[in-house]
Amino acid sequence: MKRIGITGQNGFVGSHLYNTLGLKPEEFERVDFEKEFFDDAEKLDDFVKQCDVIVHLAAMNRHPDPEVIFKNNIDLVTSLVTSLERTGSQAHILFSSSSQEEKDNLYGRSKKEGRELLKNWAQNSGGKFTGMIIPNVFGPFGKPNYNSFVATFCYKLTHGETPVIDNDGEVKLIYVGELVQEIINQIENAETNDFFEVPHTSVNKVSEVLSKLEHYKKLYFENGEIPELKSKFDLNLFNTFRCYFDIKKHYPVKFTQHTDPRGAFVEVIRLGIGGQCSFSTTVPGITRGNHFHTRKIERFAVIKGKALIQLRKIDTDEVMDFYLDGNEPAYVDMPVWYTHNIKNIGEEELYTIFWINEPFNPEDADTYFLNV
Repeated sequence: MKRIGITGQNGFVGSHLYNTLGLKPEEFERVDFEKEFFDDAEKLDDFVKQCDVIVHLAAMNRHPDPEVIFKNNIDLVTSLVTSLERTGSQAHILFSSSSQEEKDNLYGRSKKEGRELLKNWAQNSGGKFTGMIIPNVFGPFGKPNYNSFVATFCYKLTHGETPVIDNDGEVKLIYVGELVQEIINQIENAETNDFFEVPHTSVNKVSEVLSKLEHYKKLYFENGEIPELKSKFDLNLFNTFRCYFDIKKHYPVKFTQHTDPRGAFVEVIRLGIGGQCSFSTTVPGITRGNHFHTRKIERFAVIKGKALIQLRKIDTDEVMDFYLDGNEPAYVDMPVWYTHNIKNIGEEELYTIFWINEPFNPEDADTYFLNV
């Protein structure tokens, strides 16, 4: 088992890496990091001593003064190197650099010089070092106006704002889940590579990305229809988009009922994609679920009885409660990385329709059990 620490543990990439490592407790032990450790040599040394692997992700990306970015990022690397030297560590250090290295800006310089500092430490100490050159990263929970133009577009489209394209160039992109797997691969390989170019997984014009997101807004955000997702990039972009709703305000979404003397008709889901549709009955007092997915799209539709659906993003404490009643059929969709459940809180059987975008495969279930 490898003991792994992540500087920038609570950041965009860091939180995804931390949570993904947590899915394999038999392989990885996570050593918790707090940003205050950089201001306390004793705490930083204690952290370093515990780690077989340190993934250095902590950095500043944006600031009105580029000199502040440069100084901050170099200071963080220098603090880490000094601690590695004080403790005699021979850990495997993975450093998150950027394709900005080749550009003439202070952020790119801070990354290139930081990588050189860690490379020199590894050569002098006998430690291992992987300098990762990372393309533009997008995915759920990125900060708008900070981590990615994709995050900015998603936020604006779901909050009544209009995205603006500053430069409609082609952008090399990688989904955060794909980047995390690349990092884990490098951890498992445990080989020194001071200039490892993480391969991008798609190339898109900014306007093409915005067009897809605007399509998702019209079909899904406004009308509840699952769009056609022709590629893995489309699925990853759609799952990213879904995480920028104000979930507490958006759900539950009531269905349109068509009634006549025979009874009622409700369209549960309109699809541009395949998947698996299931039906369940649940007796009073019973709870189903208490699990989360990292890639699947899932809809719970209550058509009879009274239900409480609960969601919680896995690294937070906030539980969101949604009360549904079959007298007014409604649905709630499950965002990725949110553990969820459904409980019959009525006095009769609960009837629920479940749709998920891929048939269940017990060998690759993408289902991780965790109480809400």
